[in-house]
Amino acid sequence: MGGACSRKQGQINEDGIYSGISRRYSRNGSSKWLGAYFNRVDVDNIEQMAMSPSLMELCIYITCKKIDQYNTFSMLPRDISQQIFNELVYSQRLNGTNIQAFQGCALEDMDLGEYSGVDDSWMEVITSQGSSLLTADLSNSNVTDNGLFNIKDCENIQSLNFNFCAQISDIGLDQITGLSNLTELSLKRNNNITAKGMSALSGLVNLLKLDLERCPLIHGGLVHLRGLSKLEVLNINCCNCITDDDMEPLKGLKNLKELQISSSKVTDLGVAFLKGLYKLALLNLERCPVTAACLDALSDIVNLLYLNLSRCNLTDNGCNKISRLKALRVLNLGFNDITDAVLVHLKDLKNLESLNLDSCRIRDNGLINLAGLHRLKCLELSDTEVGSNGLRHLSGLVNLQSLNLSFTVITDGGLQNISGLSSLKSLNLDVRQITDAGLATLTSLTGLTHLDLFCAKITDAGTNSLRNFKNLESLEICGGGITDAGVQNIKDLRSLVLLNLSQNHNLTDASLKYITGLTQLVSLNLSSSQVTSTGLQHLKPLKKLKTLSLESTKVTSHDIKKLQESDLPNLVTFRPE
Repeated sequence: MGGACSRKQGQINEDGIYSGISRRYSRNGSSKWLGAYFNRVDVDNIEQMAMSPSLMELCIYITCKKIDQYNTFSMLPRDISQQIFNELVYSQRLNGTNIQAFQGCALEDMDLGEYSGVDDSWMEVITSQGSSLLTADLSNSNVTDNGLFNIKDCENIQSLNFNFCAQISDIGLDQITGLSNLTELSLKRNNNITAKGMSALSGLVNLLKLDLERCPLIHGGLVHLRGLSKLEVLNINCCNCITDDDMEPLKGLKNLKELQISSSKVTDLGVAFLKGLYKLALLNLERCPVTAACLDALSDIVNLLYLNLSRCNLTDNGCNKISRLKALRVLNLGFNDITDAVLVHLKDLKNLESLNLDSCRIRDNGLINLAGLHRLKCLELSDTEVGSNGLRHLSGLVNLQSLNLSFTVITDGGLQNISGLSSLKSLNLDVRQITDAGLATLTSLTGLTHLDLFCAKITDAGTNSLRNFKNLESLEICGGGITDAGVQNIKDLRSLVLLNLSQNHNLTDASLKYITGLTQLVSLNLSSSQVTSTGLQHLKPLKKLKTLSLESTKVTSHDIKKLQESDLPNLVTFRPE
């Protein structure tokens, strides 16, 4: 369904974030690091601060600016050394040479996730923090097994992140055996750790969170988790080696609250081992070969809040047991062969806040069963057979904040039924039947922050309606119906962070001139337009721009590179490249 222009947006991946952002490049530091991040002073701009900086801020500023002049910070109080370290990491000034100044500084947090250049030579400094070290994020580093040989000296460490560390194997994992204070361990995307190596985890008796996502050789290794009675979170998403036999050791983990086993080989038989895990609140079974029969085991888990059964083998038969999961807040049934008959069993799930029915055989009549779910905040109806008549059943869902109607059969007339949903912030109308007239009926939805009109037939006249959406942060209007005159109606949407006007072939450099005032833009797409290199000058004020797509235009990669070097230092990706 959806035709040649069909594409899914706003999907949530296994990590629970938008699929448009790679999890690999998002920071996963400790909570202490986050506190430092959000409260930090921008030392690079301290000279321009309107208020006088504190003495501590000045000290940090001067120290970081002259970092190469210092051989050691071991005589400083630990909290000051920590602030200097955090600032150097944030400002990308820390390197393999000046990190030596932090040897033996008793730092508590060394969060170097995704940081360039981290390898075994850095580990000498990291492990020299000894019993003071509480968290270490070394994700996406070049640290090997050799670098972990002294990690045992950090006996009080509580959190270790080795995501994407491809050179760590069972040998390195064996070095953490005695770290009994460890509560969080993450080894995501590791191709070297095996079931045998997982025996090193059996002594981590205080472990609360374990992430083994995309570790393809761990089949049979979960038996070593039997004694980890405190374990609350286990992520083995996308480990296609995991089978029903691997589920049996989990049945004794009575404190387990979150279990993610998507894209595994677990069937209804394996899910049956979870029957006694009454504290389980989150279960992700996406792409597992289960059927509705698995609900027999799950229906007694009264605390279950999040259940993902997307892309499983569900049919209407047996789905009646969903009605027993009264506590559910999030339910994903997308991409299953279910019909309106299943929705009858959802009408009593009064706590539901999010429901995904993407690509199911849902029609107008079935939506009447959702009319009483007044706590719904997010509803996904993309690629269903829902039409304008069905939208009248949604008119009372006053708490709805996100609604996806892409690739449905709704028309302009049906949009009147949702024009009163004043809480709506995100609306996806990637529908060919929607025109300027339909957009005009939605002008009362002034709280919208995201509006997707990717395949809608919007022209310059329709963009007049956009003037009402002052809070818009994301806007996508693609497909060829807009000219420079239409972009002029967008120029006052100062909150825009993402703007996609691709495939509007008549746009010229004049459009760039109108966009020049949208200084909050982080992502801009004007592909398949008449934009030229001359117009790039209008993008110079967009200092926050990180992504720029100008494919199939008269702009070359050399032109964009020059702009990046001279005026857009934050630009990370661009097309053409």
